[in-house]
Amino acid sequence: MERTTVSNVPEEATVPQEATVPQEATVPQEVIVAGWMDYEPGERGAMLGLLVELGRRTLEDEPGCLDYAMTADPGDESRIRVYERWASQQALDEHFGTPHIKDFRAAATGLTRVGVSLQAHTVAASRPMR
Repeated sequence: MERTTVSNVPEEATVPQEATVPQEATVPQEVIVAGWMDYEPGERGAMLGLLVELGRRTLEDEPGCLDYAMTADPGDESRIRVYERWASQQALDEHFGTPHIKDFRAAATGLTRVGVSLQAHTVAASRPMR
């Protein structure tokens, strides 16, 4: 079987020819950010208020943001559940340089996050549930 070197992998790594994907066939993949953030007791409500405004501005100003939801966890008074869906990694990366992110960070100064678990997931395929 013929083997070829993939450009973004060290030269010593090779893959079977049929496993390579032509550059022109590469399509940006959606990214989902999911997880949770915990805040000091009594601060979750204030943070949720800031996140509602951040979500509104993000959805209005960033065409690469497909969904943005932060919700109070009904079983944990300090936890906020996070769900974001982005058209591409580039769209997510650009999000962090926006004026509304800078405004959010300034407004959140003084609120204490005491725990966090956020993961970015690259979507390989999607289908309707039903």
